[in-house]
Amino acid sequence: MRKITLLLLLVASFYSCGEYQKVLKNDDVKAKYDMATKLYDEGIEQDKKSKVKKSLRLIEQILPQYKGKPQGEKISYIHANSYYFMEAYFDSGYQFERFTKSYPKSDKVEEAYFKSAKSYYHVSPRFSKDQQETYKAIDKFQDYITRFPDGENIGNANELSSALREKLEKKSYEISKQYHHTEDYKSAIASFDNFIEANPGSIYREKAYFYKMDSAYLLAINSYKYLVKERLLTAKEYHESYKKYFPEGELAEEANIILLDINERLENYNS
Repeated sequence: MRKITLLLLLVASFYSCGEYQKVLKNDDVKAKYDMATKLYDEGIEQDKKSKVKKSLRLIEQILPQYKGKPQGEKISYIHANSYYFMEAYFDSGYQFERFTKSYPKSDKVEEAYFKSAKSYYHVSPRFSKDQQETYKAIDKFQDYITRFPDGENIGNANELSSALREKLEKKSYEISKQYHHTEDYKSAIASFDNFIEANPGSIYREKAYFYKMDSAYLLAINSYKYLVKERLLTAKEYHESYKKYFPEGELAEEANIILLDINERLENYNS
């Protein structure tokens, strides 16, 4: 019985493939539409990318013919969502964007705005790479949040947007830290200053204050003698700023060790 069932499944599969190839190659737009929507529905329901991929091939053949027709909205949505389902996020981001412009009154428009933004979120690279797609994703999420403040995906949109902003903050912080690492302390101080001003709620804020102070301290002790005192006093001021905002910070103990050395050097300088 099991062999018979397997044979029937194979026969059905071959028949199905034959029908698909037949529809794919002929010029019957209605037949392509019917099979495309059928394969799409089955693929989504069964979580089968192979069926959605087949549907997508048919849709791309007939999409222009349905522009301005009643079925155009449905087929355009399926087109965009097929790319999304297939994890082809560059394509889905662009297609959902087109859908929102073409069908602004669609009952799928909120979903389309969100999925367009999430598509760009998915292609946002790691922080060390160029962040063009990250900025675009943030803009798209902000557009969604503005248009749909009570939308179904508002919580998710805020959460993902925050994650993207944190990535940008990390990139900016790491650029400042690189100046410190390469002993370009003047550039490090200026860069950390800019970071602190631009990112008031950043999780890297404490480190920025600390390494700004540390950069000033290292700049001072590696300076010509006539510049040391003034620069040590500046480093001490930066320590006061750090302690003001982070009296119990994770780097407080290390900051205090640096302060002790600053004070000792100042005492020796004055003696």
